[in-house]
Amino acid sequence: MYLWIQALHLIAVVTWFAALFYLPRLFVYHAMARDAGDEQAIGYFTTMERKLYRGIMMPSMIAVIVLGVSMLAMVPGLMSQGWMHAKLTLVVLLIGYHHVCLAYMKKLAAGTCQKSHVFFRWFNEAPVVVLILVVILAVVKPF
Repeated sequence: MYLWIQALHLIAVVTWFAALFYLPRLFVYHAMARDAGDEQAIGYFTTMERKLYRGIMMPSMIAVIVLGVSMLAMVPGLMSQGWMHAKLTLVVLLIGYHHVCLAYMKKLAAGTCQKSHVFFRWFNEAPVVVLILVVILAVVKPF
């Protein structure tokens, strides 16, 4: 049973990261459309962002958490390992990033976000760093 849960967990991780990479990219285009005064594109990006967040990003995050907690409950000894503590810390940071994305999405939809497309290009890189570190921790288990 553990291997099935682990497989589903990895699928959920992949879909969550896909959304975490794509939503801030939509923010880049949204900010560019805002700066150009393109109301039609702004509406288009607002709809895409909302559907991505509600339809993929949020369910994926919930699945990652539920399945991850299930695996930890099945093998509680993992909680005694340092690499798992580091990995869970990164997951908590990623959950925070997820919610910051929601805040930016709401501000962009309301027309109150003044962040530039350049800001969002850099903002988009944060989950890449977390992904690299989480994979190294989960595979190499350095401590």
